[in-house]
Amino acid sequence: MQQRRAITCFVTLSFLHGSWPVSKIALMYDVDGKTAVITGAASGMGLGMARSFANAGMKLVLADIDVSRLQTAVDGLKAAGHSAIGVPTDVSKEADIQALAQAALDEFGAVHVMSNNAGIGIPGTVDDMTLDDWKWTIDVDLWSVIYGVRTFLPLLKEQGEGHITATSSMAGLTCGPVLGAYHVAKHGVVALMDTVRIELKLAKSEVRASVLCPGPIDTDIAYSERLRPDDVETRDNNKLEDKFFASLRSELAGGMDPNEVGDMVLEAIQNNRFWILTHPEEFLPLIEKRVAHIKRDHAHRL
Repeated sequence: MQQRRAITCFVTLSFLHGSWPVSKIALMYDVDGKTAVITGAASGMGLGMARSFANAGMKLVLADIDVSRLQTAVDGLKAAGHSAIGVPTDVSKEADIQALAQAALDEFGAVHVMSNNAGIGIPGTVDDMTLDDWKWTIDVDLWSVIYGVRTFLPLLKEQGEGHITATSSMAGLTCGPVLGAYHVAKHGVVALMDTVRIELKLAKSEVRASVLCPGPIDTDIAYSERLRPDDVETRDNNKLEDKFFASLRSELAGGMDPNEVGDMVLEAIQNNRFWILTHPEEFLPLIEKRVAHIKRDHAHRL
């Protein structure tokens, strides 16, 4: 009985995780003329995706809470000859995500790629961070992706094609200090998108999914305090938080160009790749180390 259960488990996991043989080769997804919706698109990786998608011939719907930056991004894309609109969006609100979908449909008639990219990062050790900051982080970094999936995935499935992505982080595959709420949210994004991938595969859907796990990218996510809602009070950082964030800001300033990340996401969409890691050579050993620790703590049972 135990052997039969082990074989059943192996067959199921092999199928779900892509090692089970398939009878046909997936064709490249042609994005030319298709419509992409991107949240957090006014700067950073979101804008990098917008530029890459536009250069591939896509029509764009850019969403961001920063209205001024959003308009600047849209104007820049239009000046370069691309088709784009901007929709001011607070991704922490489901109604705003639903309004974003409707705006895309009203303007372009369909959505083919949805990139749930918006995110914030604020410092806080797990016991010092206020519950308001925990809620703000998880609302923006995780609930926004849940809303995005629930709103846009049915549209993609109904039309029988498309690709949905979400931006997690290497913080969604590893852990460290000071960013507890961020780690929790980003691990949730990985779990959500992998579940989406598996369910689409089981349904034999033509819709695909990806999760982006970036390392150090030259963005201003470490300055997310500028976006703090009026009803979320600030607090003084402790010494560990100040030291960690000073180091983080320095590392990000020397990080990868967001336009390179945009190209990586485009390539993953075109070639149906689920995992998008910007720095695999640096972070895969950390993931393997985590697995090694799990094995070590269960060595007495193996």
